[in-house]
Amino acid sequence: MSDSTNFRDTLEVFDNPSPERNFTIEHHCPEFTSVCPKTGQPDYGTVVFTYVPDKLCVELKSLKMYLQRFRNEGIFYEAVTNRIMDDFLAIVKPRRVRIETRWTPRGGLNSNIIVEYPDPS
Repeated sequence: MSDSTNFRDTLEVFDNPSPERNFTIEHHCPEFTSVCPKTGQPDYGTVVFTYVPDKLCVELKSLKMYLQRFRNEGIFYEAVTNRIMDDFLAIVKPRRVRIETRWTPRGGLNSNIIVEYPDPS
C-alpha cells in the first residue's frame, strides 16, 4: 500500500466564503476505482462526501485527482473509506463530515461503508 501522505498532498483547499455559518456541502464521485487486494480485480464505487466546512473547503479538481490515485491501489473497502476520511480531516479540517462509499455488486453482494466525524456515538 502507498504512503497515505503522498495521496493526501494532492488535496487542495480554499477559504470558506461564509465561515460564520454552518452549511452543508455534498460531493458525489461516481467513478471511484480501486483494486481488490485478494483478487487483483478492479472495484468500482461511488464516494459521497457530506461536510460542514470550518475555515476551508476542498477544491474539486484536487479531490478528483486525489481519488484517481487509488485506481491501482490494492485496498479493502473499509480501509479505503477510513483512509479517505483521515486524509480529508487532515487537510480540510471540517466541523463535521460523513464519507460514504457505495460499491457495485460483486458475487451477489454490494457494500456501503460509512464513516462520520465527529463519531456520532
